[in-house]
Amino acid sequence: MDLERNVVTIDRGSAPRIFWYGEDFLLEDLPPGTRVIYPRKPLAALKDPMAAIRYAISHPENSEPLFALLTPGMKVTIAIDDISLPLPQMERPDVRERVLSVVLPLLADYGVEDIHIIVATAFHRRMTGPEIERVVGSKVFRAYWPDRLYNHDGEDEENMKLLGTTDRGEIVKLNRRAVESDLLIYVNINLVPMDGGHKSVAVGLSGYDSLRAHHNPKVMLECDSYMDPGRSELASSANRQGRLVKEHVKVFNIETVLNTNMFARQMDFLAKNEDEFTDGDWLKFRGLKWTLNKLPRAAKREVFMRVPSPYGIISVNAGETEAVHVKTLEKSFQQYCVPVKGQADIVLAGIPYISPYNMNSILNPILVQVLGLGYLFNSYRGKPLLRKGGVLILTHPAPDEFHPDHHPSYIEFFHRLLPETRDSFELHRRYEHQFAKDPSYMSMYRKGNAYHGVHPFYMWYWGDKGRSHVGRVILVGPVSPHVPEILGWDHAPNLVEALDMAKDTVGPSPEISMLHYAPIVMTDVE
Repeated sequence: MDLERNVVTIDRGSAPRIFWYGEDFLLEDLPPGTRVIYPRKPLAALKDPMAAIRYAISHPENSEPLFALLTPGMKVTIAIDDISLPLPQMERPDVRERVLSVVLPLLADYGVEDIHIIVATAFHRRMTGPEIERVVGSKVFRAYWPDRLYNHDGEDEENMKLLGTTDRGEIVKLNRRAVESDLLIYVNINLVPMDGGHKSVAVGLSGYDSLRAHHNPKVMLECDSYMDPGRSELASSANRQGRLVKEHVKVFNIETVLNTNMFARQMDFLAKNEDEFTDGDWLKFRGLKWTLNKLPRAAKREVFMRVPSPYGIISVNAGETEAVHVKTLEKSFQQYCVPVKGQADIVLAGIPYISPYNMNSILNPILVQVLGLGYLFNSYRGKPLLRKGGVLILTHPAPDEFHPDHHPSYIEFFHRLLPETRDSFELHRRYEHQFAKDPSYMSMYRKGNAYHGVHPFYMWYWGDKGRSHVGRVILVGPVSPHVPEILGWDHAPNLVEALDMAKDTVGPSPEISMLHYAPIVMTDVE
């Protein structure tokens, strides 16, 4: 094993490996010669994150210090990332509370009273009051909720403002309060390199007109890894929109990067190489597995959702968007990227219980799809870990289960549209606008806690690059076999049979790699 013991080759004496299986785990022996790629160890957290925040806003990148931008009586809007970050939720205080606890007193010291805090949801679901309170802290919540602390509404036409179009014809139409402010401060959490930069404002505070520019099949197929912004047409499009925003709005970005310290002490074994487990680690695993086996699926989710992660802040930078994001990406890649020699014919990965789109909710089949073909497949720089035409083997029970309040349009998309066609261009042409403007779905997005009616289309498009590259997807252990069939995947009852099926596609002596999620890991394939 090399690079902090991040890459190991299985031999006959190796321990079995733990695969996420939704809200549970599988323990599997892997064939000798299989390469297992582990996440990098957490980088050291900043010893004094509050001091780091104060330093960043006082010594910003390509900008005057924050205090120098403030004048009495000005209008300031602070936008913050929504519940999709981080995953899982972090131990309190959340990084957004830390930043707000520095920025808000500074605004008060300079006589700024007209302050709104907007949760930049784009077309994600509205956060509930308790969810927002957990993110911003009780003091800020009591002072600002609900009149000056609220969710963005991308369908509130009166409170959206058209700024113009880019030289590529991309519409930029954003939250009116934000763009009419004298200063817009964005507070970002960078969990993966796809986050942050111009995407924060140009996407997070937008609506359908702006999202159509990049959340479409053509753009997603032109991306060469969503996690490598320099090779992502999605990032390029958002950057063009963000540069137009910059012509109209004074934006001061504050970006933070978290380390991979995802698991609290009772589950810290999940971040280790199984060959290095102590007796105590195996005891923890067997105890957790025994408990999970006794619980219904909803209770299993609660076990994981209610254990916050002891993430550490490893970077804080502030100032002009692009200058800040360069430093953010540098630290993010340092935390996640693992050099790997050569591509694989077969890639194995376990799908966990959580994604950016089901915090406090259910990982439905469309979200299983986007985790596998969108996020896991695209976790690379340079070239994919899986060679063109290779086989992706995923483990997840894939129940036919949806949260009716959070994902209502997903149900119709999965059960009515996908059986008719899985072609994203056909779905885009025939049905996207209908779902985007459906009055019932729009009402549930605006008044309830539902993802926008068009959101499942975006999640399907995000799997397109993986679908175009992968020769075959095999799902291990589905409890509802029709689910992978609707997704266009094969399925097998266990890993052994899945590997035998894969050999029919790639040959009898394949190169096999396992991506050992979670925490997050990206590959730099040489």
